[in-house]
Amino acid sequence: MLSAKWVRENIDLMKESLAKRKLEFDLDSFLKWDEQRRICIKKTDELKHLQNERSKQIGQLRKKGKDAKDLINEMQEFSREIKKWEKKRKEYEEKVNNFLLNLPNKLHSDVPRDENKEVKKWGEIPEFNFPIKNHQEIGEYLGILDFKRGAKITGSGFVVCKELGARLERALINFMLDLHIKQGYKEVLPPFMTNTASTTGTGQLPKFREELYKCEKDDYYLVPTAEVPVTNLHREEILEEDWLPISYTAYTPCFRREAGAYGKKIQGMIRVHQFNKVELVKFTTPETSYQQLEVLLEDAEEVLKKLGLPYRVVKLCGEELGFSASFGYDIEVWLPSQNRWLEISTCSNFESYQARRASIKYRKKTTKDVDYVHTLNGSGLAVGRTVVAILENFQDREGRVHLPEILWPYMDGIKVIEKAG
Repeated sequence: MLSAKWVRENIDLMKESLAKRKLEFDLDSFLKWDEQRRICIKKTDELKHLQNERSKQIGQLRKKGKDAKDLINEMQEFSREIKKWEKKRKEYEEKVNNFLLNLPNKLHSDVPRDENKEVKKWGEIPEFNFPIKNHQEIGEYLGILDFKRGAKITGSGFVVCKELGARLERALINFMLDLHIKQGYKEVLPPFMTNTASTTGTGQLPKFREELYKCEKDDYYLVPTAEVPVTNLHREEILEEDWLPISYTAYTPCFRREAGAYGKKIQGMIRVHQFNKVELVKFTTPETSYQQLEVLLEDAEEVLKKLGLPYRVVKLCGEELGFSASFGYDIEVWLPSQNRWLEISTCSNFESYQARRASIKYRKKTTKDVDYVHTLNGSGLAVGRTVVAILENFQDREGRVHLPEILWPYMDGIKVIEKAG
């Protein structure tokens, strides 16, 4: 989260960031609470100083055999006053902390104000000389996606991947992990549940409580993205500057309730409550974080290039940026059935926002000073949406799907998915 000092001293910048996000926060109340908190701290410190002075005076009087009753009474009064001011301080501190936990990150100055800005494109949009099907129609025709049984087993927004559909998901996960390891990422397989401290550390709590699936008895949350457990690998740690950047890749299933308006727009596998994802996470110094963001973006793009899927990259405007992000890109793959681009990865720089919440620091090599790291993450990629893109972009007139060559070894040499006899 942002520090109270930073918000207090950069109130105009914070207002500008919130305006770009099209959000309203009661910054005036925050300033009042913060001022009262600092008054309480100052008053408590003054009383403790007087208390210490009286303690010394009492000691001196006792050495001389004199009565110190009046000073002792005064000391007791100071003690009562200190407790009173400490109670007030805690009340204002709680208000300030709750406010800051719910306040989104400040935006980088290069974030567009009103609309996402396209920065690059890759690949050729396919042209079809036959009526195309959407991924759900293709999947059901080929017998590799079963939405009815997914709904029967659990409910709306769940799907069963069958036979070559299941193998395709597994092939994509293995391909992505293998590629990212070659790019220099360390693979981890983290827990698929996180505790409250971890979920708060990356910014999912308290803001997105309604979007999360919770195990009430254990106070654990099913992960909405591998970003949560992987970032928390270094929670409450001090890293050495020589270790940075640290780059991780991880596969996890992801669980999201989609409690808002999006949840009412379930579209096949495009928006579901459970999906697979391969994630990229970086820990960097503040000086190199934006350079590393470009590296992370290119690493995620490489997945789509090797799959031969057309995509574009857009710089996200304030309204589209995630709660914890200071700056970010979306990678969008082409979706033929809807004649539009579909977000398949978001690559974000959180600067020190998550590091402050999770207390992730590094020790500078030259000065030995300690500062907060910058954290970055991006999807490389959302596996279900990659399946969607493959089914739709590589379909043929007969309803078959031609698999990208890079996946053939992962599919035991299968090059085409076609309807079984």
